Amino acid sequence: MSILPKTIMLVAALGLAACTNPNRFGSGDDGAGVGATAPVPGIVPGSADDPTSVAHFQQRIGDRVLFLVDQSTLSAEGRVTLDRQAEWLISNSDYLAVIEGHADEQGTREYNLALGARRANAVMEYLVSRGVSANRLKFVSYGKERPLEICSAEACYAKNRRAVTILSAGLSS
Repeated sequence: MSILPKTIMLVAALGLAACTNPNRFGSGDDGAGVGATAPVPGIVPGSADDPTSVAHFQQRIGDRVLFLVDQSTLSAEGRVTLDRQAEWLISNSDYLAVIEGHADEQGTREYNLALGARRANAVMEYLVSRGVSANRLKFVSYGKERPLEICSAEACYAKNRRAVTILSAGLSS
């Protein structure tokens, strides 16, 4: 092997080694940057095991609550989920949330849009009552236009009577 390929391989190896040094910019901290939280060993950032991730919110906290037929009153189970959502949102203040209100396919389009709005508003008001800033929350109603399940059975209808909290990051000031 001539000297040129050896030199290229050496430079490439040094370059890769430099990329793995967490203190390569001389920040004096653990490499997470100023004000950032150091990653927890063994937890993949953005995974459901990362307590600051959207995946964690959706899978561990719970991103939806269900409602009874023609109701916008929160159930005890729904309030438990919303308590966890409120704690998470307060701890992760870089996130905004849009609460989507949904209904099953029974009833008119107009009725279900209004019902979805009441459901989403009930969730939003509950989160605000638990300390989440109202300026971080919005709601929208889709009525019966975005079903999870499509069939004419109660099992399908029950999944469609819901409010879903959708997160967006980096938009708050």
